[in-house]
Amino acid sequence: MKFTATCLPDVVVIEPAVFSDERGWFMESFSQKRFADGLAALGLPQARPFVQDNESQSAQGVLRGLHYQLPPHPQGKLVRVVQGAALDVAVDIRRGSPTFGRWVAEELSADNRKQLWIPEGFAHGFVALQDNTRFVYKTTDFYAKACERAIRWDDPAIAIAWPAGLQALLAPKDAEAPLLADAEVF
Repeated sequence: MKFTATCLPDVVVIEPAVFSDERGWFMESFSQKRFADGLAALGLPQARPFVQDNESQSAQGVLRGLHYQLPPHPQGKLVRVVQGAALDVAVDIRRGSPTFGRWVAEELSADNRKQLWIPEGFAHGFVALQDNTRFVYKTTDFYAKACERAIRWDDPAIAIAWPAGLQALLAPKDAEAPLLADAEVF
């Protein structure tokens, strides 16, 4: 596995080694040891153990996010796309962080098999770039409705460069989410 730091130092792109031949391909999608070693090699703290796996399916244009959970149940997320493609986004929401309010985006697809590690203290969202996009992710804490929060996906202070011409299909809670300036964050 190849671990690459992004412009937000705690967010990491992970590319698995894929072994292909005429029969198809094989890859190791997760190894606790490789994950821990990869973070350590970048000088990053270890993640808490993963406790829950989630999966969603989205039509093209569906935008989910920007979601996060506050303490005592913050979630780190290891995310990937197993069918279709998505533009995946992480936003630093740690007050006092030198990168507070900054974002990073990475295209994740079934073809490129990339994963993104988004630690606690970051909001997360994605837009499906194709119909039937299946998104799979591991979390470091269980879902806790009382701790769940969201930030508006099109907050001008964050200014995420979503795909040109995007007409986002949103859940009501995402359409009504507060701006970062008004949100309860870390």
